[in-house]
Amino acid sequence: MTARKSSYRSLASLERDLSRCRACAEAGHPLHSLPVRAPPARPPQRAYLFGQAPGPVEGVERLPWRGSAGRKLRDWLQLGEEEFYASFYCASVTRCDPGRSPTGRGDRTPEPDEQELCAFWRDWELALLRPRLIVTVGLLALKRQLGFTTLTPHVGERYEQAAGTVVVPLPHPSGASSWPSVPANKERLDRGLALVRDELSAL
Repeated sequence: MTARKSSYRSLASLERDLSRCRACAEAGHPLHSLPVRAPPARPPQRAYLFGQAPGPVEGVERLPWRGSAGRKLRDWLQLGEEEFYASFYCASVTRCDPGRSPTGRGDRTPEPDEQELCAFWRDWELALLRPRLIVTVGLLALKRQLGFTTLTPHVGERYEQAAGTVVVPLPHPSGASSWPSVPANKERLDRGLALVRDELSAL
């Protein structure tokens, strides 16, 4: 049974409830894993990595960015595994593996209701972590964070939210996406990655 407090004073308490969340399954949505959570870090990460949803590898291991897309993302950022998890609190629009797309290409995009059910966890994570940097990965995360409905014009750009939080959008590193192979997009990606590295070095 899903448990959600009216307020949280610690990330540890939030993560305990998140680990048992079955809100989407209770609402009738098909899920292929239990919630995937960020590895704990001490001190807490000051950067927040926000993706779409875990994939099948992440669903089994219950750790974020463990599959091929995670390896590509770490290559893009020039970060080893340990440094990556120490730098970023890894979250996503929805927290369980949604399964494969009905088309058979890539993973299923979570339904709007699933996205809303999981927004509770993101809102409290941001309130407790107060990250100075948010990196969105893919269009769905960008839409949920900044409201933009297209990806390309925003990759390579830097945005500021309330209290000076910087948001840097990146494309998704999925092997199913041809976005990075377009020459103009590659230039945007390089600018975006340089922005992320600059912001990380300033934390």
